[in-house]
Amino acid sequence: MVYLIAVSYRRKSRSLAANLYQRKTGLFYHLTSNTTTTQSSYTQITMSIDEMQIDTDVSTGSKPRLPVTVAKPIPYTFDLGNLLCNDTNPLPPVSTISESDIKSAARDCAQALINQLLSTCPITKSDDSTSVTLGLPTPTTHLPREKPIPADKPMTKWQEFAKKKGIKDKKRDGKMVYDEASGEWLPKYGYKGKNKDGENDWLVEVDEKKGRKDGGEHDARKERREERVERVKRNERRMRANERRNAPNKS
Repeated sequence: MVYLIAVSYRRKSRSLAANLYQRKTGLFYHLTSNTTTTQSSYTQITMSIDEMQIDTDVSTGSKPRLPVTVAKPIPYTFDLGNLLCNDTNPLPPVSTISESDIKSAARDCAQALINQLLSTCPITKSDDSTSVTLGLPTPTTHLPREKPIPADKPMTKWQEFAKKKGIKDKKRDGKMVYDEASGEWLPKYGYKGKNKDGENDWLVEVDEKKGRKDGGEHDARKERREERVERVKRNERRMRANERRNAPNKS
């Protein structure tokens, strides 16, 4: 059997373990590596010098060593970024094909992939000369997603209204805002947020008309805090209303 590629996907990185090992198939290299795909889609494979040597058990065994050159009527095509070799040569008919035919085709394809890697990819040797690194190019074959594409979130009532009227969201420039009075960057919301401006000022303007209308003393600081808390509660009520409106109807 020829074990070509075992791939496991993670959230932001790809761990790749590639075993190309020769026992009965005549492959002459053994690669075991952990590679990580970065933002530049540049992958590296590292293998030790000892692992690149010819298997002595096979070379001195009774079975003849298979050639490292592979010739096919239809040339192979490669996607080295994914360690992929495409063989479009026809196989024997299903009625006559055997296990040895499949093993032979897999062995030739794996050997051609190794030859292509060693002849086209840049190879660098480590400082202690115990391992070499092959740099893989950017993959050209798009692999399918592991999970289905998430469904779009239902629009809120305001989003539907804004879309109908052509209202666009304001640009969000992060979570910090510059305060010209203090000369510092402050968070827009939360602890010491910019939205709390005026609540702790030592001097606050008093609206006499509003105080006379209420028939009592007017506390501007308290009023600003109450307005901010009320805005938060109002937003929460709207959010719950949107969730109830978008919830599936149970019949």
